[in-house]
Amino acid sequence: MKKLILLFSICVAIYSCGTGNKMSSSSSSDVIKNDTIRIGNDDLDYEILIIEPGFDSWLISQPPRGFYGQSLLESKNRSFVSEFNSRVLSPGKYPSTLYSEQINYDPTVDYGYEVNYLLYNYFVYFQDKYNQKFISGRN
Repeated sequence: MKKLILLFSICVAIYSCGTGNKMSSSSSSDVIKNDTIRIGNDDLDYEILIIEPGFDSWLISQPPRGFYGQSLLESKNRSFVSEFNSRVLSPGKYPSTLYSEQINYDPTVDYGYEVNYLLYNYFVYFQDKYNQKFISGRN
C-alpha cells in the first residue's frame, strides 16, 4: 500500500508541541489538540500532518476556503514544494532545523481542494513565521 506522507515536523526538538497526541481515523480534515492538523484520505492513500504551534489560530485569519481556486493553489503548491525540497537538499545554505525532510507532492495526483488549501496556507505561514522567502512568494 503506497502512502504519500507529507510531514511537517519543523523544529521538533525546539518547537515541540507535545508528545502522545492521538490521531483521528477520520478521512476528512481534523484539528487535533496542540495545533496538529491531519488531512487524510484512505482511498488515495495519503496523509498530511501539520505539527506547528500557532498554525491553527493563524489559519482562522486567512482568506476562507473558496477564496482561491484549486488550480491556483495547485500551481502555488508545486512551486512551494519545489523550492522547499531544493532547500532540504542544500543543508549548508539553509537551516536543517527548518528544512529537515522533503515533501512528496505529486502534481499528477488530484489531492482535492482541502489538501491544497491547507498546504498552501502552511507555506504562507512558514514563510511569515520563520522569515523565509520562497521564489513564488505569497500570492
